[in-house]
Amino acid sequence: MDFSSIRKFITRWCAGEENWVDTRTVYIGNKEPPPGAEAYIPQRYPDNRIISSKYTFWNFVPKNLFEQFRRIANFYFLIIFLVQLIIDTPTSPITSGLPLFFVITVTAIKQGYEDWLRHKADNAINQCPVHEVQHGKVIRKQSRKLRVGDVVLIKEDETFPCDLILLSTSREDGTCFVTTASLDGESSHKTYYAVQDTKAFITEEDFDTLQASIECEQPQPDLYKFVGRINIYSDRNEPIARPLGSENLLLRGATLKNTQHIYAVAIYTGMETKMALNYQSKSQKRSAVEKSMNAYLIVYLCILISKALINTVLKYVWQADPDKDEPFYNQKTDTERQRHILIRAFTDFLAFMVLFNYIIPVSMYVTVEMQKFLGSYFIMWDDEMFDEELGERAQVNTSDLNEELGQVEYVFTDKTGTLTENNMEFIECCVDGYVYVPDAICNGQVMPGESEELFFRALCLCHTVQVKEEETVDGIKMGIHQNKATSFYISSSPDEVALVEGMKRLGFTYLRLKDSHMEILNREDEVERFELLEVLTFDSVRRRMSVIVRSTTGEYYLFCKGADSSIFPRVISGKVEQVKARVEHNAVEGLRTLCVAYRKLSVAQYEETCHLLNSAKLALQDRDRKLAEAYDLIEKDFVLLGATAVEDRLQDKAADTIESLQKAGMKVWVLTGDKMETAAATCYASKLFRRSTQILELTTKRTEEQSLHDVLLCVYLCVCVPSLSADCVDYGLIIDGATLSAVLKPSQEDSSQGNYKEIFLEICRNCSAVLCCRMAPLQKAQIVKLIKSSPEHPITLAIGDGANDVSMILEAHVGIGIMGKEGRQAARNSDYAIPKFKHLKKMLLVHGHYYYIRISELVQYFFYKNVAFIFPQFLYQFFCGFSQQNSLLYLLYIMCTVMFPLYRDIAQNSLLYLLYIMCTVMFPLYRDIAKNSLLRWPIFIYWTFLGVFDAVVFFFGSYFLFNNSTFTSNGQMFGNWTFGTLVFTVLVFTVTLKLAMDTHYWTWINHFVIWGSLLFFVIFSLLWGGIIWPFLNYQRMYYVFIQMLSSGPAWLSIILLIVTSLLPDVVKKVVCRALWPTTTERIQCTLKERWLECSFINTETMYLT
Repeated sequence: MDFSSIRKFITRWCAGEENWVDTRTVYIGNKEPPPGAEAYIPQRYPDNRIISSKYTFWNFVPKNLFEQFRRIANFYFLIIFLVQLIIDTPTSPITSGLPLFFVITVTAIKQGYEDWLRHKADNAINQCPVHEVQHGKVIRKQSRKLRVGDVVLIKEDETFPCDLILLSTSREDGTCFVTTASLDGESSHKTYYAVQDTKAFITEEDFDTLQASIECEQPQPDLYKFVGRINIYSDRNEPIARPLGSENLLLRGATLKNTQHIYAVAIYTGMETKMALNYQSKSQKRSAVEKSMNAYLIVYLCILISKALINTVLKYVWQADPDKDEPFYNQKTDTERQRHILIRAFTDFLAFMVLFNYIIPVSMYVTVEMQKFLGSYFIMWDDEMFDEELGERAQVNTSDLNEELGQVEYVFTDKTGTLTENNMEFIECCVDGYVYVPDAICNGQVMPGESEELFFRALCLCHTVQVKEEETVDGIKMGIHQNKATSFYISSSPDEVALVEGMKRLGFTYLRLKDSHMEILNREDEVERFELLEVLTFDSVRRRMSVIVRSTTGEYYLFCKGADSSIFPRVISGKVEQVKARVEHNAVEGLRTLCVAYRKLSVAQYEETCHLLNSAKLALQDRDRKLAEAYDLIEKDFVLLGATAVEDRLQDKAADTIESLQKAGMKVWVLTGDKMETAAATCYASKLFRRSTQILELTTKRTEEQSLHDVLLCVYLCVCVPSLSADCVDYGLIIDGATLSAVLKPSQEDSSQGNYKEIFLEICRNCSAVLCCRMAPLQKAQIVKLIKSSPEHPITLAIGDGANDVSMILEAHVGIGIMGKEGRQAARNSDYAIPKFKHLKKMLLVHGHYYYIRISELVQYFFYKNVAFIFPQFLYQFFCGFSQQNSLLYLLYIMCTVMFPLYRDIAQNSLLYLLYIMCTVMFPLYRDIAKNSLLRWPIFIYWTFLGVFDAVVFFFGSYFLFNNSTFTSNGQMFGNWTFGTLVFTVLVFTVTLKLAMDTHYWTWINHFVIWGSLLFFVIFSLLWGGIIWPFLNYQRMYYVFIQMLSSGPAWLSIILLIVTSLLPDVVKKVVCRALWPTTTERIQCTLKERWLECSFINTETMYLT
């Protein structure tokens, strides 16, 4: 449930609605507003405490109980327990209360321990020391006492205690380096900038004289967006206003690197920091198995109500005869006789509900949760899913979806960093049609013209790369200069580092950014200086970035680099055709391409540009839109210089993984933001597309030539009409983001032609693979949602490594994050995290396959066992006048249903493991259990009827064998409790042997638990019936079990009834294995034949030797 709107309302109400504004004004140092300053509305801000815990000491019990009893099963058993306490029922309240207490207690202890760990972590953070500047001095205080407006001193390698605005740094240029690994996992160093007018404040005394205020937006969770301005008051009447953006905002949790110290002011504290606002819980995902369990529970609840209703009606039909009013041992009191018949009938109905309530398996929930919890460790302990390079293992963020891994039908994967390594290497560049490769020249000779040198300078200047000239960073040595001091490039983008390093290999070396001047070492070993005036940062909408620099001769240059689709439309001159041809050639080869262009600016044009940018940057409302409009006006009329090509290699075993997933029956889709040619080349390399695959395109280029309706109809006829698609059954589809938007939201003109979404879905269903290129993050989620909501409702899986993949990871049934170089945001928001894409193969084909089989058999077995237990009790009512008399041992049943399954579950976690590791990787068994095939209604009905059959055998077998007979040496006949003990003994042995029959792989643990549980039952029954227990009000079971075992016919009856119960299931298994073997059984036969053949050859060799 999303409480954000409620929290926002409460916050507004507490602060007073009239005091709530869309912006906040913060006075630096919490000083009084200077004379002449505009009046401002005081606002309440939270302290700096972080609260990630769920409970407190006072609300733990009521809140935890409320959350647990929101589960239908727990609430049901609570009602049954209360009914047993209120009315006279045939069973003790202990029979319902004890299992319920066990489940509630175990869950509460688990959740309480987890919350205690959260409290412990919160206290460690809230009590850590920070240094605050007050009255020209530095004082030490706890982090939780920090307030909005406080000026703090942060030293190198310290973590920021709250969201801060950078005021000054120890570096002369007013910059600092920050790592945000704890926020998004990016270990690269990012550059942040101090306010130009405050970067000269370098001592505590300086800040005591600072009079300034900050106006900014209210807290919002976007990590990469911030809008504000700072007003600096001086002797002049009007304050100096400067814009503030995300480059000035230091986020809580980030760490200061390679900078001695900084001064900053707290702007967001506590639960209003961007990190805290991103704590929002993900939507609860439910597996197909859980949905089947709920459906089966509803069926069994209907059966329970039907049983109780039938028995209630038959009881009053029986009592309609005055001679059969009540059995002599269950006489009514006068008060009971005087009650209204409806009240008596309702009371009897509740009593029958209590008597039969164990048809709902309470212990199944505990066992399933334990199986999921313990099973998740098998994924984390898997050494084959450990990556030595990263030093990381697979992580399980939620264990609720283990079995869902075995049901995946669609895999949606990102390309860069997921299928590829995201380790960029500069390959070549093309300038005016001439190709340059490091250490080699393609077209004969170097052309030392103006365009070539301007191109190299553009790439050395148009970036956000920083140079680290010290020996180490974080203890890691990284050198790029030989025989010189160690230095290396750092950037948030691996593409930029690859381009700058490529230029160094071609003779132009970027040296440093110092005092707002960028220095370049050219081929003649001369240092060139360019003043950096403006940076037009990259964004995913424009798909380009630009810088404005001034040379030492006073010339202004606007350099721009970006995707070909964003550069070519803005070019007015240059060798466009030659460069475009080379770009298309490199894209087909699978290389990442960028185009480079420039424009000379006059002084007037530069001043106009500055005016546009400053106006947009100072805006507090719609700043992003105004900046985008300013960028659009500035970045135009370019002269094309050339293009670059960078290679992002395919990950190890990525092609083998995709091939295995396809063989297992899964459809793999690639969703990427790259251009079509590059993405298609990667798909061919990863074997998503094969040379025999017929590629169909739904792209903007094609829809410009034909209408969208005609293109869709043409593709539909080609793929979906058998007469037209008989020659080629293997189709691949390529669609881009613009066409997808038109398909999902057609215009008025197009929508009149029909429903494109249904046609698109039908096309996709008939294609073996789909590539979606030029995708925005939201479009990735839309694609996943479209397939999820299709009529077949397939199980979807999304896998990616970057922040742009989070939306589709959260949308899919199962989300998997890769611990890649684009950060850990995807891994943190996913259900599972793996080091490399190749580990997906074992995650699905081994672990997922195994867990689904395990839990589906577990669920069916529980329902079977409970039917076999309750149905004899139902039949017994026909022989006791519907008196609600119980004949079975409920305390023994509690032990068998609560304790035994836990032990069996631990044992069963190791079942089949080695067998399935071997078989699933070798053979495509995965598709045989797709569509939740092991929990379909026919199988459920079979297990239910098997339980009913066994129950009928238990009851009537015992009844007819013991009817009118004496069995003890002294001539005594077996009574009610002996009859019930016999039925229950046969039940325990039968259901346990049934479990043994369904065990496919035996270990010593299985032997110990299965046979040990039978031994425990016998020993417990002997002790329970062999001793007079003083704490019991009745001793009805005293000597009953021993008396039964002393009878020879009882032993014979137990053996006959067990064999009779198991015989139909054994016959069914033998016949089906012989006539209709499953894929697993065929593989087992094949492996057995190979093993026997190898054994025969080895024996013959030994004999000859």
